[in-house]
Amino acid sequence: MKLFFTHKEIALKKKRTALVVIGIGLVIGIYLIVSHQPAKMPELPVVAIAPATQDDVEIYGEYVGRVRAQQFVEVRARVEGYLEQMLFAEGTYVTKNQVLFVINQDQYRAKADKARAQLKKDEAQAQKAKRDLERIRPLYEQNAASQLDLDNATAAYETAEASVAMSSADLDQAELELGYTIVRSPLAGHISERHVDLGTLVGPGGKSLLATVVKSDTVLVDFSMTALDYLKSKERNVNLGQKDSTRSWQPNVSITLADNTIYPYKGLVDFAEPQVDPRTGTFSVRAEMPNPERVLLPGQFTKVKLLLDVRESATVVPLKSVIIEKGGAYIYVMRKDSTVERRFIELGPEFQNQVVVERGLAPGEDIVIEGYHKLNPGMKVKVSPAVEDKKNGGRRYDRIISLPNTNSPMEENLRIQKKQ
Repeated sequence: MKLFFTHKEIALKKKRTALVVIGIGLVIGIYLIVSHQPAKMPELPVVAIAPATQDDVEIYGEYVGRVRAQQFVEVRARVEGYLEQMLFAEGTYVTKNQVLFVINQDQYRAKADKARAQLKKDEAQAQKAKRDLERIRPLYEQNAASQLDLDNATAAYETAEASVAMSSADLDQAELELGYTIVRSPLAGHISERHVDLGTLVGPGGKSLLATVVKSDTVLVDFSMTALDYLKSKERNVNLGQKDSTRSWQPNVSITLADNTIYPYKGLVDFAEPQVDPRTGTFSVRAEMPNPERVLLPGQFTKVKLLLDVRESATVVPLKSVIIEKGGAYIYVMRKDSTVERRFIELGPEFQNQVVVERGLAPGEDIVIEGYHKLNPGMKVKVSPAVEDKKNGGRRYDRIISLPNTNSPMEENLRIQKKQ
């Protein structure tokens, strides 16, 4: 056995060992290079954005109202007698002064004839007294008649004149009562069914209500508002029941019918009660509504929508873009560098899934309307490709609505409702 190696053999062994180490290192290096994958960049959250718009916003209040006729008149008998005639069809339209009923006239015609005869008698006596006075006066001036004769003649003439005036008044009253036997419509409108039958004794000693006439081509809608509504209207310088020519709008009313259709005509508030009912905390408001086709019937209940205010050039955002927490309401605003900023805002009234922003946001700023639940202030975001850039496309979007994705669970399909 060889115990010692020559220098040449030792150098060869070292060379072989070095080659093995180098080979192993190369294999390990190649393996690391092949198996190594670069670290993935964090994906940016995808959001949907829309600009804050500026528009004239109409603020409405909704109430329960009751329809009543503009005029509702009871037709009554003013004199007593038996009802003889009815000269109308029940439920039809009648004109003003149209004859509706006739009451027996015999006793009133006789009374008028008696008063007329008495008037003629008194007029004849007055003529005689006047001639007597005209004869006595020149005799008195010639001292052919006494002062007593003149006084008696003057008194007789004045008494006769008074009797004529009394008889004339009795005749007027008798003719007026005779005229009351013909019952006329006090206004134009639709008449109800009769409340008495022919032959019934009507008048002060009997049934006086004969029928009712309703003027319903224009109706009144009554509803109640709260004291809080009144204070809010005062804050906006709106006086309910009074027209203001300085405004471009008036508090108009639209109503919804029982079948949930919108009545085609609008009315105006023409009266507001000047005091609040302490039992209910509300005050009554009245609106006048045209009703040419008689679609609205008196006594009918309906939904009332009242225009309370018009916020001109208001900043508007979708309601779904607003986050409300204990600290207040805020939204995410996207800056030009694609980072988002948490912006606290002051909210105004809501309408049609949108809300008015009183303070904290300017029109035209881009806000995040979907995907804000995964955001933090200062975070960079990626806008969904489905959202067109408003600056390049020249379009403004009111809403962006999420739709179910049928292709990939990692992406959102967005439908854009465009407002030209």
